[in-house]
Amino acid sequence: MKNKLETINKLFEGKDIRVIWNSEKEEYYFSVVDVIMALTNSDRPRKYWSDLKGKLNNEGSELSDKIGQLKMKSSDGKSYLTDVLDTEGIFRLIQSIPSPRAEPFKLWLAKLGRERIDETFDASLAINRAIDIYRKKGYSDDWIEARLKGILKRKELTDVWQAGGINEGFEYGILTNEIYKTWSGMKANEYKKFKGITKESLRDSMNPIEVSLTDLSETVTKELAKKYKPQGLEANKKVAKAGGGVAKIAKEDIEKKLGEPIISKENTLDYDLIE
Repeated sequence: MKNKLETINKLFEGKDIRVIWNSEKEEYYFSVVDVIMALTNSDRPRKYWSDLKGKLNNEGSELSDKIGQLKMKSSDGKSYLTDVLDTEGIFRLIQSIPSPRAEPFKLWLAKLGRERIDETFDASLAINRAIDIYRKKGYSDDWIEARLKGILKRKELTDVWQAGGINEGFEYGILTNEIYKTWSGMKANEYKKFKGITKESLRDSMNPIEVSLTDLSETVTKELAKKYKPQGLEANKKVAKAGGGVAKIAKEDIEKKLGEPIISKENTLDYDLIE
């Protein structure tokens, strides 16, 4: 299990923040004590956290309900149960810390909030932000154009699923896994693990053939669902498997002609996951 994310540590000016990735929930969990030490420079971070946790409990803060415990390796090399929060919880914790070191984070969060509000009035701002992010990651404009079209096609598929009585979120994931499992042999989270990525977009780390097969499988699934109008999860799973089956046939044909597998471990991480 990857338990330290280098870029997170950079946010805390190089301070050592222990992080654990939960692949089932697809979420990072941060050591609360480490974050408090980084932001307060306290020589007794556990005592600081104990007092703050008591204050939050007395105030009836919802943050108290989100605190969990996971085993994390300590400086003595042994693992101990440690209070942790997910990404949202850590940001809410930062807002509760009255420390000058926390102010830059609070300003940053306020700026993000303002940007999201602005985007509700002018959606093009969100699109421009996505383009800028992809450019900084080194993607070409042609790739970005194809990716944005792919996002729209994916939305068309989920709209069809919704019309078929599929609930957004968990059931979308089940159907997506049915598609991926059929053509690639891996569920989406297994595919991510194969490529060594976590919260990052799987499609952003695919090579051109992988992307094409994903597009093909989802397009066929959408067209079959539009034609046969399956209702409910089980009926839609059959259609998703059929769509993935078309891409599987194409994959096997391409691999036969190339004489090599087309699914690659290559990813586009711009940071290193380290133990």
